[in-house]
Amino acid sequence: MLSILYEDNDIIVVIKPAGLESQSGKSFAPDMVSEIRKHLASHPQDIHKLTKETSTASKYPQPPYVGVIHRLDRPVSGIMVYAKNPKAAASLSTSLQQGKIEKWYQAVICGKPVDNNGTYVDYLKQDKKNNCSRIVYKSDPDGKRAELEYKVLDCMQTEEKDPQYLSLVEIKLLTGRHHQIRVQMAHMGHPLIGDRKYNLTGTSSPKLLLCAFRLSFRHPVTGKKMEFTLPVPEEYPLSAGKVL
Repeated sequence: MLSILYEDNDIIVVIKPAGLESQSGKSFAPDMVSEIRKHLASHPQDIHKLTKETSTASKYPQPPYVGVIHRLDRPVSGIMVYAKNPKAAASLSTSLQQGKIEKWYQAVICGKPVDNNGTYVDYLKQDKKNNCSRIVYKSDPDGKRAELEYKVLDCMQTEEKDPQYLSLVEIKLLTGRHHQIRVQMAHMGHPLIGDRKYNLTGTSSPKLLLCAFRLSFRHPVTGKKMEFTLPVPEEYPLSAGKVL
């Protein structure tokens, strides 16, 4: 069932669960766009209303408009905003390009960073064939600048035969690159727990512990500042004294 944080005539803010694509995919598997369309189609008289252009363009019913503004990787959960009309979509897309949509994440990483807060700046090259990215030299023509800020929120040792440190970190993305958080944290020696693509040391969790927990932006029509925040997921160690 769709988890909605906010909705009006122009936007809808939802929580994407882990395992669901954030936009329509090539397969017939459920995705966020199809889930939002089902919601809008089932509430035609409440908030979502068809425009004159949509209602007169064809004698056949058209699916409700859902504009994808940003994306989350399939295994990542968190807050997302979608547009309900082209005008709102264009405004939000411009805000995203100008860096006016701010995104924060929480993740559980292996180890403990030397500094409790800091900034990582790297250059990432995407390999679309293998659906991965890697760090490259600044001189690589295909490399794109990737920057993030992190802050350590808590740290603990696991109750294992060979205990290791785990850290709960808050990350603010200053750029939006493919698998950016996962690649940069792994490159610094702190891969995410549950990351089966970049955590080569193994994993103690069946799911990737990465959540987009805060989203801030200006409303595309009213200009009002909108900010939404989620608590630390209950399944995360350190969220309630839990130990993997």
